[in-house]
Amino acid sequence: MTLARLAALYGVATSYSPSPDRTVQASEAAVVAVLAALDVDASTPEAVRDAVAAREGALRERLLPPTVVLWAEERPAPDGKGPAPGPEAALASLASLAALTDLPAGTRVTVETEAGDRIETATPVPGQPPLASAQPPSAAHLPLGAPSGTPSGTPSAIPLGIHRLRAVTPDGATAEAHLIVAPRRAPAPPPRTYGFLVQLYSLLSRHSWGMGDLGDLAELASWSGRALGAGFVQVNPLHSAVPKPPGGAGDPSPYRPSSRRFPDPVHLRVPDVPEFAGLRGEARERAGLFLDQAATLRGSVLHENGLIDRDAVWELKSAALELIRGVPLGPGRCAGYSDFLAERGQALEDHATWCALAERYGPDWHTWPAPLRDPASPETARARTEAMDRVDFHERLAWLTDEQLAAAQRAAHDAGMSVGLIHDLAVGVHPDGADAWAQQRYFATGMSAGAPPDAFNELGQDWGLPPWRPDRLAASGYAPFRELVRATLRHAGAVRIDHVMGLFRLWWVPRGRTPVEGTYVRYDAEAMLAVLVLEAHRADALVIGEDLGTVEPGVRDALRARGVLGTSVLWFERDWEGSGLPLPPAQWRADCLATATTHDLPSTAARMTGDHVRLRHDLGLLTRPQAAERAEAAADVHTWLALLARLGMLPGGAGDEEDAVRAVHRFLLATPARMVGIWLPDTVGDRRPQNLPGTWDQYPNWRLPVADATGRPVTLEELAAAPRLHALMEVFRPHPRPGGGTG
Repeated sequence: MTLARLAALYGVATSYSPSPDRTVQASEAAVVAVLAALDVDASTPEAVRDAVAAREGALRERLLPPTVVLWAEERPAPDGKGPAPGPEAALASLASLAALTDLPAGTRVTVETEAGDRIETATPVPGQPPLASAQPPSAAHLPLGAPSGTPSGTPSAIPLGIHRLRAVTPDGATAEAHLIVAPRRAPAPPPRTYGFLVQLYSLLSRHSWGMGDLGDLAELASWSGRALGAGFVQVNPLHSAVPKPPGGAGDPSPYRPSSRRFPDPVHLRVPDVPEFAGLRGEARERAGLFLDQAATLRGSVLHENGLIDRDAVWELKSAALELIRGVPLGPGRCAGYSDFLAERGQALEDHATWCALAERYGPDWHTWPAPLRDPASPETARARTEAMDRVDFHERLAWLTDEQLAAAQRAAHDAGMSVGLIHDLAVGVHPDGADAWAQQRYFATGMSAGAPPDAFNELGQDWGLPPWRPDRLAASGYAPFRELVRATLRHAGAVRIDHVMGLFRLWWVPRGRTPVEGTYVRYDAEAMLAVLVLEAHRADALVIGEDLGTVEPGVRDALRARGVLGTSVLWFERDWEGSGLPLPPAQWRADCLATATTHDLPSTAARMTGDHVRLRHDLGLLTRPQAAERAEAAADVHTWLALLARLGMLPGGAGDEEDAVRAVHRFLLATPARMVGIWLPDTVGDRRPQNLPGTWDQYPNWRLPVADATGRPVTLEELAAAPRLHALMEVFRPHPRPGGGTG
């Protein structure tokens, strides 16, 4: 009875392979700690023996796993040409269910669908006719394993959704499970589209209150769709942030949110809230003062070389929103708010309760009075009632933000965008925040997600984000993940999944240990992909996976099979298993979003000029002499420019930075990539990365406005008129080809 055997039974790795030719053993201490976080005692040989026996016994006796996945087949269209249209155009059959559930003959099986319908059947008994129906007509009785060709309107068809599955064997044993019926693939992208990638806070306009907002997002989408033919705008995570502690500063990173289920009201454009126009008297005068203060914040960033101060922006906006709250809602608005409360239900109430309690007790729920650390305690219920006015305020903020997100997506569609907004789903949540409090039973106590040491980071990474427990996710039918994906896709044409490899496995780091002392924990990727594809299908939205870095063999194939697009960044696309040279356009994958850079990488202009090396040198981040780093970076750029020149994409030759940036994007368009993303700061020659990994307070991560090549901040209005931007976008315009046509 070894520790490795016990670990395997719970999906905990005892070794990993950072490269095909190398295997690294996980420390025994890490494995024991991770098992403890899953409520498994492996502290002694005797405990390991008992735990193995208990787990294997439970698996032997189990009739059904906690969650069963069925991949549905597309229904044929009435004319027989292609699949039927509509969100419910796929169904699963009982035959497929029979193949997945190895149940004894004569077992009664009931599927209770999301809609409340029931399908009842029984596994066939050799030599006996199918079980006769003795139930009301609303319940269908068919032998499990009925022909899969049964017409879609007959009871053997199981609709898409998350259903309940119940089995009763002839000897009386029972089991229940969640049944996920999902389409085989997520919606497909349009044949070819391009659009912008932007960190929303960094894009200020003449109307912003010190940082980019949802009004700016709507304006960007409308302009770029109508004037430039863009098909999408991808933004950073807009998740709700953890408020700053008293006397401290908030975390500006959009990738360490308080909640991934609700957007942050700091993104609201306050004057666009309908009730703002209803302010009268003294309230209207105070609103005028707020507008003056907003202009000061905006001017500090745009004209005085100031940094984006999210905390100051929120302090001003929250004061204005408190004022607006005094304006009564009209009947229609009141009805809309009520509908929103009903739709978001318990999740919204929990989120708003955390926000209200955080105002009183601070933003770290671990320091609250003990009874309030439990969201379901009677004391928390009383505290919610006592703070109902504050709870309502935060619920209303969530509603207003949801409305402006919807307006931004409408603006994108009205502008002719084929996709619209692409929202970014962060890999996890802050351990002190709202989701970690409200959903704490689903998170692994004392663990943090991260990454093991690899060629890019010899020390590994600890992201400080508590990972989900795979056992409790499965037992819930993946309810938290379903809710999260559905919330993200409410007003989106696509979702980008940060570190999509986390659907398969995550590196868990025990608290107090270094990332080197962690290990991988496996998740049921099939179930999580089924949820993802199902919700994307219902929202008619694309799914893009951020699959950069070290990726486990088979993961990209599995994602591609389910219609999940990958992410390809030009500088990383090389023949790593052969020559090491840049991949020519024809060898790129088609099912991806192709870009020149990301928020964590140097801008294209910085890479062309070598400014990114100088920046890291100035901050003391280089481990080699600056000359060596610059030579290596220059050689990398030279290799790419040589390829671009050979392909005729650099007509002016090397030496002109703007020509080189345009050539890079000509190259991206020459690949088969279905989507091409343009880093918005690249359009004006910005040199500075939005985030510099490996830094904390040495560099102003997540606080820089979009700027031109000189470092001067550029407003949305200036950007829309920038000659450099329009010269770059000429690359994306159809041009006449000899003999007719465009290309």
